[in-house]
Amino acid sequence: MIAKFKFFSLIFAIITLISCKTSQLNHSSTPQTGMFKVAILYPNGEDKTFDMDYYEKKHMPMVAGFLGTNLKFYEIDKGIAGRTPNDKVPFVAIGYFYITDVAEYNKAIAQNREAIIGDFKNYTNIQPVVQMSEIKQLVQNNIK
Repeated sequence: MIAKFKFFSLIFAIITLISCKTSQLNHSSTPQTGMFKVAILYPNGEDKTFDMDYYEKKHMPMVAGFLGTNLKFYEIDKGIAGRTPNDKVPFVAIGYFYITDVAEYNKAIAQNREAIIGDFKNYTNIQPVVQMSEIKQLVQNNIK
């Protein structure tokens, strides 16, 4: 019985060590110069509604799936304040897709346009504003 326990413990330890890839850290969620960022901004306003939970768990993952390997990662921002703490938030939410190929992105969106637009009613009554940008410079803050 003890021999079986030692054997299974050894197997578990080996599998655990093999699955650890600490020497191969994945930095795929870091923007890089030359990548493109698609910002989807949801302006705040009177009688505007936005279901952040649905957006996080359903809409953005759905669109991300349409983008495939062109999508490097995405982010979601929830607006909490304007320029000052007392100012209304200008955007209730902003979604970002980080991609490498604009033409491929446009093709994927065009092929799935009906599904994407049809899903808006499930989380918002806001017409989003979209901006596509090229990442020109990244500067790390090295102040300690």
